[in-house]
Amino acid sequence: MKKAALHNLGCKVNAYETEGMRQMLEQAGYEIVPFEETADVYVINTCSVTNIADRKSRQMLHRAKKKNPDSVVVAAGCYVQTSKEQAQADSAIDILIGNNKKHQLVKLLEEYFHDSAQNMGKPKEKHSFVSVGEIAQDREYETMSVTSTGEHTRAFVKVQDGCNQFCSYCIIPYARGRVRSRSMDDVVREVEILAKEGYREIVLTGIHLSSYGVDLADESGTVHLLDLIWRVHALKGIDRIRLGSLEPGIVTEEFARELSKLPKICPHFHLSLQSGCDETLQRMNRKYTCEEYERGCMLLRKYFSHPAITTDVIVGFPGETEEEFEITRAFLKRIRFFEIHIFKYSLRKGTRAAKMEHQVPEEIKSKRSDILFRDLHFMNQEYLNQHIGQELEVLMEEEVSFGGKRYFMGHTKEYVKAAVLLSEEEEGQLENKLVRGMAVSMLKEHILLLQNISFFSK
Repeated sequence: MKKAALHNLGCKVNAYETEGMRQMLEQAGYEIVPFEETADVYVINTCSVTNIADRKSRQMLHRAKKKNPDSVVVAAGCYVQTSKEQAQADSAIDILIGNNKKHQLVKLLEEYFHDSAQNMGKPKEKHSFVSVGEIAQDREYETMSVTSTGEHTRAFVKVQDGCNQFCSYCIIPYARGRVRSRSMDDVVREVEILAKEGYREIVLTGIHLSSYGVDLADESGTVHLLDLIWRVHALKGIDRIRLGSLEPGIVTEEFARELSKLPKICPHFHLSLQSGCDETLQRMNRKYTCEEYERGCMLLRKYFSHPAITTDVIVGFPGETEEEFEITRAFLKRIRFFEIHIFKYSLRKGTRAAKMEHQVPEEIKSKRSDILFRDLHFMNQEYLNQHIGQELEVLMEEEVSFGGKRYFMGHTKEYVKAAVLLSEEEEGQLENKLVRGMAVSMLKEHILLLQNISFFSK
């Protein structure tokens, strides 16, 4: 039995695909071991969203070969797709697999080992084991599935791949190709399996989730993300449905109203923003204005009580002046986000933004990032304080320790962390349980403390 180890770099979609490859290897008879251990096969699912991500991918590939020089090192994913020639020239890599080809992993390994046995002692033709297609021409969704994940309560389900947006800073359309949607029947089958395995929360995710269905239109009409949500909501065994990152344009009156009718929907919406200044958004080639974005937030707050709205913001984008930054800062304060993922602009070769004039110095990016983090602290506290004195529903996930005391922690439907002080008799009894309790105070790390809890199921 050969040993295989996997390592994931990048997004939730990458993590899903890494789990899919792990299960393919298990079904083929491989023993899965931690990446730190010596293995016969190392699979690194790479990322290429920034130049730094490329470098981390190369470093991890070289680390794997150093662990066992006789191992087979497989480079898969976005770095391979965007830097095929560079990857082919890398002596640490034995097999290259691009996006939309990861289902070929076991087959390529079998061919590699067969070739090695047939040509023992002979020099191996370097990188004759390559499966990297023209991703821009692929129109079929790559079929992969999972029956379990690293978490025990929440499962991410990939329903879409690719992106047609071509933001000026982003390499992803070149790494992932055009929009491809998974069939609703296939998604339903996977969710049914995960429900039987005990998962209570499903997170629908994709590279550009809002585009789900644009390639599935047939004689009966168009297909929309909302159609998929309705199908998943009807399944038994799942208590919660959470959505991955959405584009603000998807939040129409109908979308918000229909979601609010579905009790399993988590009122936690990650609406990608990137900048709160229209001039900056235009240079980024984003497809909305700040006014349109704010309208979507108002609709969500119209149909949901205290929804958690989170976002991404890039500081220091080429040409961002001090005035533009202050406009963004004021916009963020007006929207009052629960969480903001703040990124300093990172130049990515191959994108239009990399060639733009007026690149912002690193020290200015760092200063602006620090300012937004300070602003975020107050917004975060404001949102959390709204929950003190309220009864909350929490899905319990893991045991944690604070100040020498043991707690069991989970998340509300809004993705707010909440914890319960454990008694000895409750040890090991709370995982994967839905509880209700009163939020009475704040623990460290912005975690709400629950008291007077009661168990319930739906």
